[in-house]
Amino acid sequence: MDLRLSKLAQEYPASGIRKMFDLAAAYDNVIALTLGEPNFDTPEYIKEAAKKALDENYTHYAPNAGFPALREAVANHYHKYWDGYTANNVVITVGALEGLTLVMLALLDPGDEVLVPDPGFPNYLGQAMIAGAKAVPVPTCEENGWNMTAEDVEKCITPKTKAILINSPCNPTGAVMTKENVEALAEVAKKYDLWVFSDEPYEQIVYDGVKAFSMAEIEDVRDRVVILNSFSKTYAMTGWRVGYFLMANPDYIPHMAKLNEGLVSCVPTFIQVAAAEGIKSQECVKDMLEHYTRRRDILADGLNAIPGFKAVKPKGSFYMFVNIKAFGKSSQEFAEELIRGAQVICVPGTAFGDCGEGYLRLVFANSDENLKEAVKRIGEYIAKAYPDMK
Repeated sequence: MDLRLSKLAQEYPASGIRKMFDLAAAYDNVIALTLGEPNFDTPEYIKEAAKKALDENYTHYAPNAGFPALREAVANHYHKYWDGYTANNVVITVGALEGLTLVMLALLDPGDEVLVPDPGFPNYLGQAMIAGAKAVPVPTCEENGWNMTAEDVEKCITPKTKAILINSPCNPTGAVMTKENVEALAEVAKKYDLWVFSDEPYEQIVYDGVKAFSMAEIEDVRDRVVILNSFSKTYAMTGWRVGYFLMANPDYIPHMAKLNEGLVSCVPTFIQVAAAEGIKSQECVKDMLEHYTRRRDILADGLNAIPGFKAVKPKGSFYMFVNIKAFGKSSQEFAEELIRGAQVICVPGTAFGDCGEGYLRLVFANSDENLKEAVKRIGEYIAKAYPDMK
């Protein structure tokens, strides 16, 4: 019997990262700089909180909007943006991606358009498809720091545009929008009466004194901003699958909770208790950031010493978007070449959109030793395969 798949199942975008893993399966001893996951275990104090919660029988259903203690803890965390946030402004979700799906289902109708960055997180396109909406890529480039500009956004707006999605710090480029950049986009959102989905899972992973400025900090647009975040990256809790979103108008929250019931019911209660404990402290975040900073420099400095590579140190996240245009190969071709020749897996920039052509995404959330070995392997391969490269 032929597969009788829905149109959505057939057209949902395949992972470019998974493709590289499949290609690398034929090689031994590969170094993978591909997976967007901290190379740290979840901090002990968070794990202990989960164990204690299990012992205290936090094993039953939680409210669809989330456990009150966690919602309150999240709201308190965002008093840095606005002290008006309370538990009634928060919904707890299965990671930020489920939160984005829920938000799109609640605020977009079939046929609506949402503007997303290109290059950008590829699941933005897929989640819009699930909601029956369309993700419209907004071109960005290295010359403007990979940031969406108000001018470029405005060029992409049509009568069907209902939202702008901002991701700062950005996956895959590591770009962090300036306050002026965000303020200009806020004016566009007001002018065209658009929602703003501010995806902020890397907001605490920033370098060199940079601060990630959120549009939710701007008072006169706050009501149209949905903040999406996750414990996955900041607290090394990827496998726990816990995230959240906030909206300034609490009247939306009961409707969001109703939809959340239909999607996942709730995040496991003992996980929510542990997350509420986790967000109380930033010490583990500071410690991880110290390691990320060193590893960023190892990778960037190492690659820049190899002819043909241009690695700009990102201002945020743990991704590096490296320019490889000098080799005259497509991103896909060159990424496959590095698997064969250097046994190093990178992700072609085109996995994140057409504007990623000529770039590779490398993840420096890895050990110092692996990063140094990856640079060594790449350098030795380039010296052999491209002896005339300057």
